[in-house]
Amino acid sequence: MAYLFTSESVSEGHPDKVADQISDAVLDHFLAQDADAHVACETMVTTGQVIIAGEVTAKGYVDVQQVARDTIQRIGYTKSEYKFEAEGCGILTALHEQSADIAQGVNRQTLEQQGAGDQGMMFGYATNETDNYMPLTLDMAHTLVYTLARIRKDGKQMTYLRPDAKSQVTMEYSDDGQPIRIDTIVVSTQHDPGVTQAQIAKDIREILLPEVARRDQRYGELLKGDFKLLVNPTGQFVIGGPHGDTGLTGRKIIVDTYGGRGAHGGGAFSGKDPSKVDRSAAYMARYIAKNLVAAGVAREMLVQLSYAIGVAEPVSVYVTGEGLRVSRERIEQYIRTHFDLTPAGIIETLHLKSPIYEETARYGHMGRKNEVVTKHFKDENGHDIAREVELFTWEKVINLSDLDQLM
Repeated sequence: MAYLFTSESVSEGHPDKVADQISDAVLDHFLAQDADAHVACETMVTTGQVIIAGEVTAKGYVDVQQVARDTIQRIGYTKSEYKFEAEGCGILTALHEQSADIAQGVNRQTLEQQGAGDQGMMFGYATNETDNYMPLTLDMAHTLVYTLARIRKDGKQMTYLRPDAKSQVTMEYSDDGQPIRIDTIVVSTQHDPGVTQAQIAKDIREILLPEVARRDQRYGELLKGDFKLLVNPTGQFVIGGPHGDTGLTGRKIIVDTYGGRGAHGGGAFSGKDPSKVDRSAAYMARYIAKNLVAAGVAREMLVQLSYAIGVAEPVSVYVTGEGLRVSRERIEQYIRTHFDLTPAGIIETLHLKSPIYEETARYGHMGRKNEVVTKHFKDENGHDIAREVELFTWEKVINLSDLDQLM
């Protein structure tokens, strides 16, 4: 029987995402100076205030306050009427060294012996319903808020837009799990005073949706159909961002991953260096699931990895999915044989000791473009550090070895 499924996304100006981006920007600045830095950075943002706390063990110096201000500026909180503004907000930092009890389980004599930074289970998911192997509902939700932010920053249309926004896409699926049509799109966007809900709804339909349709041929076809469009359903969205709601690191974990499809182990990503398997193992699980689906092993796949603190090898590997062409047991054995699942192996495979994380903290950690870019940081003397880094390595599609033996 056909069914409806919904995913949501939020803009980079959403208060929780502001917090995520600050945490990951701080992490990147430490990694730019010390690839072996251990960082667990948590951020809270509220009216006129940023609080940054956590544990750091690293070489080098980072002007944490300036990193936070630069991040807030880039997002677009630049006006005093927002009640949260890059130059004027207060910033409190409370960073201290990592617990020695945790460090003794992570830091070993050889890299290969490196244990997991915590216990837990991490999930990776992939589906062939989109070109980037992501759920269509989430991919479209991301595209809506990403495109809205581009329109805002261009400053040529919809000039009343403010940084905070959310989207939601409800899709009808056939009984065999194939997307059929859009049922409902919800867009809520912060705006200047004096702009009517009717005007915003008109602009969403005539400016935003056509731009989204141009970005992807499949979106264009789906948007030609009849669907419900709900814009700012409360009627007004002037008060927003950290002034409207307090933001916290790690509070948008479903937006960060698969939009409610598959599963989630509960651990957030942002602000954590790759020794924390909450982050690195989730990326590896996505890498495995995506490559196996891309190779035709399944139509969709969910991979679970679980770890014990201080232990290198995973406690368990579990696979499930739709359209599996071979047994779960054979796939699980293949994964253990062909992928290094130790924390050190994951870090090496995916090149996770680079400052690559701020980009992940907006518009999802998965399904993004794998590319090489040059990023710039400051050292303790204020000198520029230019680093060429590869983003979203877990999104690479590779030629899997011995796949014929599995199939």
